[in-house]
Amino acid sequence: MARAIMLQGTGSDVGKTVLVAGLCRLASNRGLRVRPFKPQNMSNNAAVSDDGGEIGRAQWLQAMAARVPSSVHMNPVLLKPQSDNGSQIVVQGHVHGQARARDYQRLKPELLGRVLESFAIVG
Repeated sequence: MARAIMLQGTGSDVGKTVLVAGLCRLASNRGLRVRPFKPQNMSNNAAVSDDGGEIGRAQWLQAMAARVPSSVHMNPVLLKPQSDNGSQIVVQGHVHGQARARDYQRLKPELLGRVLESFAIVG
C-alpha cells in the first residue's frame, strides 16, 4: 500500500482544502505520484470527474493541482444537503439515495467498505 499523509483541521473553513491543493502541486513538481483523497465530503459544490461521476469540487481542484485525472475514488462519499435534516448521498460518483442524519448513521458500516475500496484504488 502507498504511503499516505493525513491533514486535519480544527473545523470547517480553516484552509485544509487549499493547503492540500498546494501540497499536491508541490509534490507533483518534485516528480512524486500524489493523489488527493477525502473519504466523505458534505458540499453542494460538485464537479464531474474525469471518469464520469460526481465528486466534490474541492477534490476535483486538488486532482488538477496534482496533475492527475480526477476520479470518483478521490471522494467516494459526497453528501449534498437537500434540507435542514437530510442529504442526497452520492457513492463513488453515483446517487445512492437520500437520508436524514440519523438514518445516515446506519449506512456508515456499509459505506466504509466502499471508502476502503476507493482508498485502495487511489493509492
